[in-house]
Amino acid sequence: MASDAMAAQATPPAGRRRPTSRTGLTALAVVLSLISVFPVLWMVTSSFKTRATVTDGNLIPRDFTFDNFVYVFTEVPFARYLWNSFFISAVITVAALFFHSMAAYALARLRFPGREKLFGAIFATLLVTAPVVLIPLFLVARQLGLLDSYAGLIIPAIFNAFGIFLLRQFYLQLPKELEEAAIVDGCGHWRVYWNIVLPMSRPILSALAIFFFLANWNAFVWPLVATNDQSLTVVQLGIASFQTQYGSNWNYILAAATVAALPMLVLFFVFQRQIVESIKTSGLK
Repeated sequence: MASDAMAAQATPPAGRRRPTSRTGLTALAVVLSLISVFPVLWMVTSSFKTRATVTDGNLIPRDFTFDNFVYVFTEVPFARYLWNSFFISAVITVAALFFHSMAAYALARLRFPGREKLFGAIFATLLVTAPVVLIPLFLVARQLGLLDSYAGLIIPAIFNAFGIFLLRQFYLQLPKELEEAAIVDGCGHWRVYWNIVLPMSRPILSALAIFFFLANWNAFVWPLVATNDQSLTVVQLGIASFQTQYGSNWNYILAAATVAALPMLVLFFVFQRQIVESIKTSGLK
C-alpha cells in the first residue's frame, strides 16, 4: 500500500505533465523556420525602401517606394534576363523528365546485360562535383560549337543522375501486375511506359520538375563560363552584374533579387503538396 501511495504521488496529474520531447522539437523547428524566413523578409522589405543618405551629418531614413523595381526594369534588360532563365530552365526540365523517366524505367524493368553496372556508373557520377568536370565540359562544348548559344546552356544540363536514381527507385515500388496485364493484352514496352507508368509517376515527376527548374533557375557557374553574349545573360548573372555596377546601392540589388526569387517562391507554395508526397512515396530521407 505504501509503494502504491508513493507511485501515485510521483505521477503528475494529467493536466500538469512535463513537456515532451515532441514539444521541444516543435519549438526548435519554429525557431529554425524564423531564422530561415528572416533573410527573405528582410530582402523583400528592403527592396521597397530608398537608399539611406546622410545630409549635414543627419541620417535620412529610408522611405517606401516602387522606384527600385522601375529602375531595375528600365535601366538594364532585366526582363530579358528573366526570359532567358525561364526558357532555359523550362526546356531543361521538360527534356530531363522525358529522358530520365525513360532511362529509369529501362533500368528498373527491362532485363539486359550490364544493367546493374550501367546503373552503378550513372550513380557514381553523383560523387563527381561540378568544378571537376567544368573545364572538360567547356572544351567539349567549344569543340562542338555550343558556346554562346541556347544549346550550350541547355544540353549539358539535361543529364542528372539524381533524377534517374529517384525515378528508378519509384518505379521499383510500382506493382508489376499492372504492367504484366498490359503486356498480356498486347502492349509493348513503349505503350506500358507511356500509358501506365507515366500517369502513375505524376507525383514524383512534379517534385523533380520543381527541383530541376529551381536548380537551373539558380544556375550561375556554367552560364558564366559558356556565354559572353549579353543577349544570353541569365537572371543570376544579371544580379551579379548589379553587384558590380551598383555595389553601394543595395536597394537596386535587393529589388532585382526579389524579382528573381518571387517566381520560385510561388512555384514552391503551389506545388509543395506534390513535393511532400513524392518524398514520402519514394522513401527519400
